[in-house]
Amino acid sequence: MSISKKEAIGVIIERVTKREGLELVHWEMTGPRHNAVLRIFIDKDGGITHSDCETVSHQVSALLDVEDAIADSYLLEVSSPGVDRPLYKRADYERFKGNKVKLKTQQPVNGQRNFQGRLLGIEGDLVKLEVEQKGIVDIAFELITKANIEYEF
Repeated sequence: MSISKKEAIGVIIERVTKREGLELVHWEMTGPRHNAVLRIFIDKDGGITHSDCETVSHQVSALLDVEDAIADSYLLEVSSPGVDRPLYKRADYERFKGNKVKLKTQQPVNGQRNFQGRLLGIEGDLVKLEVEQKGIVDIAFELITKANIEYEF
């Protein structure tokens, strides 16, 4: 059974980031087929450097070319997730508990879709958020469409 092009791209990116001792936060391919953008977000303890981004960019680009994983032209961007780091994986909700977060849901939870509060973690399928004036709100993980850490000065 062969894997899809998208899966092949993911395998290449994961292989490079793992070999370099970096965390693959997320990757995405956006834009039209003939002018796509491949974005890779990486991290490590202490933060990433320009050199980390450059290394991942060169290695991923070379492997994608060798494997012919992307037939059309594309732009490759490698960066850190930034101070407003997105939360993608279940593990992110446990790792960053205690941080202020902002999140959106695909359908209303207790009458609202946008939330801001202190992340208390994840228990089973429920993300626990402490929201001012409302207390603790449980949000089903699968309902979350976007979540970011809110940087505190």
